[in-house]
Amino acid sequence: MAQQQPQQARPWNPDFKHSDRERWICIYPAYINSRKTVTEGRRLPKDKCVENPTYNEIKDVLLASGFGIGIENKVYPRELDHRDPKVRGRIRVQLRDENGGFLMPEYKTRRAVLEVICDKIPKLKTRIQAASSQPAQTQQQTSSKSKKGRKGK
Repeated sequence: MAQQQPQQARPWNPDFKHSDRERWICIYPAYINSRKTVTEGRRLPKDKCVENPTYNEIKDVLLASGFGIGIENKVYPRELDHRDPKVRGRIRVQLRDENGGFLMPEYKTRRAVLEVICDKIPKLKTRIQAASSQPAQTQQQTSSKSKKGRKGK
């Protein structure tokens, strides 16, 4: 069997239904990155955002929350280094059904979806494990810095 290729985006048509992928909202990791400024693309206040989110983390949170999603290999236009794999990924999220009604009435806006993502990413296992392994790395760095200034030894 041949693998199904991801559906390419079609040119805009006003006759598209809300269930068509072109009508879904787009989310880039830069929208919720606390290290970005508003001019660099951050959409929420810094205290609500997450440090360097990836599209995989966003995907995991949205799937666990029950959203219909699509992943595209795109880069946010304001990103400085387009070749960096960490900034790649655009997630499309379906908010409405074919009739225009909300699939999840508690999430009616793009901002509500972004806030849910920001609340749940720090609770992911990958984030918790990374935070617990960082103290061990800092101890190794401090012990290697003690040799500073000893030329040729």
